[in-house]
Amino acid sequence: MKSYQTIKVEIQDNFAQVILNRPEKRNALNKVMVEELKTAFSGLENNKKVRVVTLRGAGKAFCSGADLGYLKELRNFDYQKNFEDSLSLGKLFLQIYSFSKPVIAVVNGPALAGGCGLASVCDLIIARPGAKFGYPEVKIGFVAALVSAFLKRQIGERKARELLLTGEIITAEQALQYGLINKVASDENLEKEVHEWMRILVNNGPQAMATTKRLFLDLTYQEIETEIKALSEINAKFRSTEEFFEGISAFLEKRTPNWQS
Repeated sequence: MKSYQTIKVEIQDNFAQVILNRPEKRNALNKVMVEELKTAFSGLENNKKVRVVTLRGAGKAFCSGADLGYLKELRNFDYQKNFEDSLSLGKLFLQIYSFSKPVIAVVNGPALAGGCGLASVCDLIIARPGAKFGYPEVKIGFVAALVSAFLKRQIGERKARELLLTGEIITAEQALQYGLINKVASDENLEKEVHEWMRILVNNGPQAMATTKRLFLDLTYQEIETEIKALSEINAKFRSTEEFFEGISAFLEKRTPNWQS
């Protein structure tokens, strides 16, 4: 089995588990992790034995968003590099969203920014009560552009606007009310609930489930793919603005941003 730097992939019987494995960084996303996730999901797509996949984070977080070192690098990217970087993450989101087998996100702690986006593109999301969700990009002069392509389709434009404009971090119970996740399970019952979903799914017809997933994609895949490219351009352009540089600098320097109107 292929070895990875930032993730782990475990396969047992008809189940695969993809684990974000940077617990010391709260499983923050970086370029290596994004590419390794693409490779892992490509391999699982082609593995006929695997029927259900779970995605989870090692340690106390699911995924806290972008890595601090990555944020520092962004300030030196030109437009083309920013576009390619944004498009790469968008392609990962679309790859998981269009994956032919059911993907369950098991959220044990914070799922924020790109990490929340990663959970959002899974078919089912189950969380423990202490989990947190949100897209706080606007608070540091970022734009949560890519996830908007999926979020508005999943929870509706009204709630999507609320989450993306306020940058509010919400509890698992609130996320359930918003329709962002499917279930909240107690710490004691979380694994039991996950295994029950896995049992149900693995007993269903694999082609029937794959076809069911395609029902949601046939009319929208090209539309979403086009949106991802356009949103990557928006991200790349915004990353050259003074507001972006001020937001990132303030975040790294642990101070309040000085926004200019």
